[in-house]
Amino acid sequence: MNNQTWIDSFVTLLNTIDGYLGSAQYFPFALLATGIFLTFYLKFPQVRYFNHAWRVLSGRYDNPDAKGDATHFQALTTAISGTVGTGNIGGVALAIYLGGPAALFWMWMTAFFGMTTKLVEVTLSHKYRDTDENGFIVGGPMYVMEKRLNMKWLAVFFALATVVSSFGTGNLPQSNSIASGVSGTFGIPEWLTGAVLATLLGLVIVGGISRIVRVAEKIVPFMALIYVIGALSVIVTNLDQVGESLLAVLSDAFSGSAATGGFLGATFAYAFNRGVNRGLFSNEAGQGSAPIAHAAAKAEDPVSEGMVSILEPFIDTIIICTLTGLVILSSGVWTEKHQNQFQKFDMQVLDGEYSEDIPAHRAELFRYLNSGLTNIKHYDGVIQVIAGTAVSSEHTVLHNRSIAEDVNYFHEGEPYTGPLTIREGKLTNDVEVNGRSLVHSVDLTAEAFSRGLFGDFGRYIVAIGLVLFAFTTAVAWSYYGDRAMTYLFGVNSLIFYRSVYVLGFFFAAIADTSLIWLIAAITIAFMTLPNLFSMLVLHREVKQTIIQYWSNFEIKHSKKESKNL
Repeated sequence: MNNQTWIDSFVTLLNTIDGYLGSAQYFPFALLATGIFLTFYLKFPQVRYFNHAWRVLSGRYDNPDAKGDATHFQALTTAISGTVGTGNIGGVALAIYLGGPAALFWMWMTAFFGMTTKLVEVTLSHKYRDTDENGFIVGGPMYVMEKRLNMKWLAVFFALATVVSSFGTGNLPQSNSIASGVSGTFGIPEWLTGAVLATLLGLVIVGGISRIVRVAEKIVPFMALIYVIGALSVIVTNLDQVGESLLAVLSDAFSGSAATGGFLGATFAYAFNRGVNRGLFSNEAGQGSAPIAHAAAKAEDPVSEGMVSILEPFIDTIIICTLTGLVILSSGVWTEKHQNQFQKFDMQVLDGEYSEDIPAHRAELFRYLNSGLTNIKHYDGVIQVIAGTAVSSEHTVLHNRSIAEDVNYFHEGEPYTGPLTIREGKLTNDVEVNGRSLVHSVDLTAEAFSRGLFGDFGRYIVAIGLVLFAFTTAVAWSYYGDRAMTYLFGVNSLIFYRSVYVLGFFFAAIADTSLIWLIAAITIAFMTLPNLFSMLVLHREVKQTIIQYWSNFEIKHSKKESKNL
């Protein structure tokens, strides 16, 4: 079995697993339903407590003698650094590429109801936090599951999922996106970017929580400001298209997105699933990761830290992801085909010739991409190529869910001449392929940022923002993995974990982008499902804890301020 066959088999296995988890129909419903239930049960705390959350964050009610290893602001910036990453730059672009404008609407819904979910999971994790052998605060859903639910087995499962997800969410896709973005913008080889940043990552995470929170509180505000300025430069340039883009987001939300340009369309189910999944990857509400950082915050009452966490999905998704989405939609680049290097993972060869200009063909391809209920068959045979161009007909190359144009084949940098073997729609030869097709993830966002006031310099904003966003995400997730390893194996296991984490960051820089995103989707689900269960079981306790918080707050602070909340 050759390497490509092994890869194809591995991808098939991952797709099968993902089909039962993150991509299964029940998963986005379970995530949203939990947020909706908690929102109504707690009477819309994300709205009622929004102003109070900002006041808590400002330190207005801080007690300097409170137990903890970080301030409210440091805990928030650490958690935000864990969420504001490739999900905001590449993840939004991926959601729109897969589900069209409608996907952005479902990212909003995930964020709005996720604000309540964050309040609940952070409050519980802060309430049942503990101290490790070195005297540092440790916490997270695993401690809730063990200490409150008496379900040690579930706690161990969640902690193991956190370790795996620290690679699948915080490490691999971040490194891969940084390397891809820097290579596309500055021409720096992926391996070199991976090596340099892996070294810097090792220097930061070896210092533990103290160094991590100091790095986060300095970089996060700066990187957000740069990115917002760049996004606004594009939105202002394409201001006449912003209203139409927002209308498309709202009008397509329950009907799916129709085909336009090179985009072949997406059903409601596809847009809903991908929007919710990308929303979760972006803000992590319900995943159980952020509570690990918030558990270390200096706070007398767990609810006060839960209040601060309400702001995370708002900043991460409602603000930053919306800006990214409007940049992509208003600039129109999401429907355009661009010259790019084809990745075999995203490439399929179909039997027969199809054209997006023929309505019947477009409708058939729409069904093929979104439901699989189609008569389209994969090509199985040999294609003849002369000087890099296929001379055989009766086949169609799909790349990035679009009909590829101007396809060329190369071997060791030279135009390829000879036969190409296609098995079940997959290219088996060791050749490079490029041409024009839709682009997604970081490449799509970078292209969109070049359509603003800064022109091609907009790409540099994406590249710089990506490096800062993704790097701090990897730093934050190393801490989440640290705490999970400490829970499972004690503090002595951290040297091994951190070493593997840094090595993974390097190797992911040269891996296949889409494969990395698939791994990320699976590991997210492994954390999210047990965490949702924990929150639902303890919803009554959370409500009583919040009631007690306000009772204590009125005693400590003026009743006048409480009435204005």
